[in-house]
Amino acid sequence: MEKVTLGRTGITVNRNGFGALPIQRVTGEDATLILRKAYDRGIRFFDSARWYSDSEEKLGNALSDVRKDIYIATKTGSTTVEGFWKDLETSLNNLKTDYIDIYQFHNPSFCPKPGDGTGLYEAMLEAKAQGKIHFIGLTNHRLPVAIEACESGLYDTIQFPFSYLADQKDIDLVNKCKENNIGFICMKALSGGLINRSDAAYAYLAQFDNVLPIWGIQKESELDEFISYQTKAPELTQEIQDLIAHD
Repeated sequence: MEKVTLGRTGITVNRNGFGALPIQRVTGEDATLILRKAYDRGIRFFDSARWYSDSEEKLGNALSDVRKDIYIATKTGSTTVEGFWKDLETSLNNLKTDYIDIYQFHNPSFCPKPGDGTGLYEAMLEAKAQGKIHFIGLTNHRLPVAIEACESGLYDTIQFPFSYLADQKDIDLVNKCKENNIGFICMKALSGGLINRSDAAYAYLAQFDNVLPIWGIQKESELDEFISYQTKAPELTQEIQDLIAHD
């Protein structure tokens, strides 16, 4: 089973992270079945967000009894300090936990920093001091914001879209995170459905030993596919390399 360490957090899990956005689209019963199976088969990293409707609640219902054995990342999209604290308390309640391993700013239009006038980063620091969060992260779809966060030294993890369709600037960000000992959480590893060969996606990302993909899963069949890679990881064969080059 291949493992990834998220930089200075020291969080080490197998290469299959669970992206919990899609479980908002299934029933609570189906979500519990999928999440418990993911846990039973060795998945230990689960990513959600306040914006994902009832995703956090489903995570809490399914996995609260094994909380000490898993890592949870979730996000706030709030642009105010008041909203930050409201989101954090709601997330803790939904997830049935008293701490979040990685609390992330959800795709902000700028890189929150101390003294920027918003008070958002200061709120993160206070939440960490209170023990309600362990590490501070940022997610983004804007490369300049992600680069600024990486270079700031303020963030323990960065979550950013990355797949074999990425260009050199995206690869440079991955490498910069590694150099700065920042965990890289990879979203949209299947490029929003443009990639239909998960084995090719997995094999490509496995070249980067600091990248943790979070696969968006809403069907048991999808989960089974990724679980199978834990015992026999896809290799970057010539056939897959040709496929990547063609795409």
